[in-house]
Amino acid sequence: MTTSASIAEAGSADERPPFRVAPEAISVLESLWHAGHGAYLVGGGVRDSYLGLQVVDWDVATDARPEQILAIFPGSTYKNRFGTVLAQGLEITTFRRDHRYADHRRPERVTFSEDVYEDLARRDLTINAIAWGRRGPDSKPRELDPADGRGDLEDRLVRAVGAPERRFDEDALRLLRAIRIAARLDFTIEPITYAAMTEHARDISWVSEERVATEVRRMLAGPTPSRAFHMLLETGILAATLPELAALADQPETATTSSTATRLDHALATLDSARITAPGQERLALAALLHPLGVDLAGTVLERLRVSGRDSDAILRIIETLPADYRPDWSDANVRRDMRRVGADLLDDLLLLRQAHVDASSDAAAAALDDELRARIHAQRAAAAPLTLGELAVDGRDVRDTLGLPESPAIGRILDRLLEDVIADPSLNQRMTLLTRANLILDEQTLRVAGTARPSGIR
Repeated sequence: MTTSASIAEAGSADERPPFRVAPEAISVLESLWHAGHGAYLVGGGVRDSYLGLQVVDWDVATDARPEQILAIFPGSTYKNRFGTVLAQGLEITTFRRDHRYADHRRPERVTFSEDVYEDLARRDLTINAIAWGRRGPDSKPRELDPADGRGDLEDRLVRAVGAPERRFDEDALRLLRAIRIAARLDFTIEPITYAAMTEHARDISWVSEERVATEVRRMLAGPTPSRAFHMLLETGILAATLPELAALADQPETATTSSTATRLDHALATLDSARITAPGQERLALAALLHPLGVDLAGTVLERLRVSGRDSDAILRIIETLPADYRPDWSDANVRRDMRRVGADLLDDLLLLRQAHVDASSDAAAAALDDELRARIHAQRAAAAPLTLGELAVDGRDVRDTLGLPESPAIGRILDRLLEDVIADPSLNQRMTLLTRANLILDEQTLRVAGTARPSGIR
């Protein structure tokens, strides 16, 4: 992986690219050139560098065959059957021409090519079809831009290379990539390209759920993620990939308002607010996006998006506890119970989601209540109010030994009751006080069960 932190310029003035390039990328180019091959920087790295953005990965295209690349770079690995070799942290791919795409995803056959222009012509978007390099050791480096990608960068357009229908028919994953890139760069998708995307929206069903999940989750990390989801909705791709979310576009935000806002509009506004409040936190972004669905439907979507079981459980807990129904007349015990519902490990995430939820609604009264509840929660935290079994002044062994009980679920039930008592009144969290109360709880349980012998009391 290469980043802007390692970027340097290389070569004499007439050999330098018109943008800054990571030194390892230049090193790979020079190795290929010195071996007598044509080699070019291509793809998103060139695009982002022209836009002055941080470049995460540089890609190289070359006329060298995979076995020649492996020989030039000892220790490199052949990544796939499409001619890509991983060397020195870069993907190096042999020029190629693709043949028939029977499954709307991968070509049935790939033929390697000597022609860089043929390679550029098969790429998805014009702004990804700009190359810089040279055709061999004796030629001068230059930029190649046969599809006028530079012009589209200046016009802030996302446009398919050649016939859009053919590009999306070849590989339906390009539908999602075009939207993700347009949303991330705040570009407009060129109208003919956009129309072709709408026409081919259902082809996304040919793409594996895993690949769809990767693209959708990358959209969540964009600067304004709602842009991507609005385009997904307008093209019909959202209905084909996440129909549960698409259905929210037909549901008004409230039954009592004359506003035309839908529940999807609110979900996307909450998502954007969460992106501002806590950038880079995917778990919070997913909770913001999916909270109107409720726990059951949100769980279905999270599974489809390949979210891990641990993160999925956390997101669903946050969604379940999002509605606070807070009133200023709540007692401190009510505040502690609200904190207990989500758990200490997710309390910060819940507070961030509530803030994003309120910010998205532009409701001054709701914002004031949220600020008040947040302040009261921080006060309880500062007071170290016990909220978990681990914070009780006694544990299961204390209860077992003091009451003479065998290991059984009854001990857990007694501890749960003690925690409820302590949440109601934290001053009760004293060892002897809790053991006395445990004895009383056991008495209550014994009286409710006819014929049960009374175990020994406190010793």
